[in-house]
Amino acid sequence: MSEPSVQVQNAGRLWHEHLHTPFPASLRGVEFGDTDMVLLDTETAGCVITWLDNGGVLDPERTRILQGCIENLDRVIPQITELAGAQYYERLRQLALLVSRALSSTK
Repeated sequence: MSEPSVQVQNAGRLWHEHLHTPFPASLRGVEFGDTDMVLLDTETAGCVITWLDNGGVLDPERTRILQGCIENLDRVIPQITELAGAQYYERLRQLALLVSRALSSTK
């Protein structure tokens, strides 16, 4: 099996876990700086699911959005005080990093 296929499968498993975890209610409507937590979740998830649906390919615009999401995740995760919220966003960050690394390895 090729490396991109393995990366897509690994991300698929982590994505499945993420989908079955409810959004942390305590972060609904919360902003850290100019980052809305619901929007950050939506944008990151949209890039991940597009990459999965396209078999490991992401267009340049979504790649740019994903990089911005990673920067925002790195900035906001340390500010999340609730364990469930921190775990939720850390898993989302892991997904985003996995996709980003996979994209970098195919260049």
